Amino acid sequence: MREQSPAGIGRREVLAGAAGAVAGLTLVGLTPAAAVPAEVPKFTPRAGSTVRVLVTGDAGTGTRTQWAVADAARQFHAREPFSLAVGLGDNIYESGPAGPDDLQFATKFEDPNAGLDFPWAMVLGNHDTSAIFPGDGGWLARGNHEVAYHAKSARWWMPSRYYSVRVPEENPVVEFFVLDINPLAAYIPPLLDPYWSVDGPYMTEQRAWLDRALAESPAQWKIACTHQPYLSNGPHGDAGNYEGLPIEPLNGVHAKRFFEDHVLGKVSMLLSGHDHTLQVLDPTPATKGTRQIVSGAASKTAGGGHGSAAGQAHPALFDTQAELGFMVLDLTADSARLRVVTVDLDTGTGTPVFDRRL
Repeated sequence: MREQSPAGIGRREVLAGAAGAVAGLTLVGLTPAAAVPAEVPKFTPRAGSTVRVLVTGDAGTGTRTQWAVADAARQFHAREPFSLAVGLGDNIYESGPAGPDDLQFATKFEDPNAGLDFPWAMVLGNHDTSAIFPGDGGWLARGNHEVAYHAKSARWWMPSRYYSVRVPEENPVVEFFVLDINPLAAYIPPLLDPYWSVDGPYMTEQRAWLDRALAESPAQWKIACTHQPYLSNGPHGDAGNYEGLPIEPLNGVHAKRFFEDHVLGKVSMLLSGHDHTLQVLDPTPATKGTRQIVSGAASKTAGGGHGSAAGQAHPALFDTQAELGFMVLDLTADSARLRVVTVDLDTGTGTPVFDRRL
């Protein structure tokens, strides 16, 4: 990504789109022009004909559970090296960082992920933007601290609140479109600040950017990454019915419309976290052929059992609500292989429990 060097990362500086690269990094794509430039050398994706992606989410607790999942990922990486990771939000529990120099970046990201030395494309979650109570999403500007941290970390990749990443640089196999739908799904909606409103400048520009970026992408695989899912068998539920709430906009109705108008049918997969589960849902006519995948069990679980066996709302190739773990996505120009690895908390050992070509 070639990014301009802005004076700061104020909220209006994340608009306009441009193409390019930072400091010679071999991740390229589209990102808002005023994205934060890197101040340190960044890890680069492992070269090869296969792009191997660690898909993980809701990790940032700094607790024994996060370390156990990271231990299993390190064991996997030693056998089959990852090209990069996608971190699907709630990166700093419980309420997000207090600034780009917050010690939590070390204790809840860098230290647990030591040895996992590749780019981590990070998504903003509701806990990253907390205001009054953890996870309320009511302080959206708090997410700018995580953008600022991009300048300081070799692993952490978040040059802007929304952006895309192409791998490899030439003739990309995949382009990941990292999106920020927190303004549409916050439990404390941004009613008093028109900048963050449903049709305010931030979301209007993000929609235009995404439409253009998808249309211009040369990648074989186009994959969207969000924190909140469109569909989920987990406790948070589907967009438009989040938490089972009948009250708009708290039910995520605006997120539902965003997915339906700008994402579904335009990407092969939608990767999300939010629910602390591991789900591989089947594409449906409602998703216009896009497959919803939820990987949010990198530090917490939702409890319960296997969702598909429990008769959950959406048919799934795999669905567990009670196990820690992560996913591995292998992409070539003409194939996609998805594996689910569950993790034993006591030993930090990963067990492959699902393996399918999609």
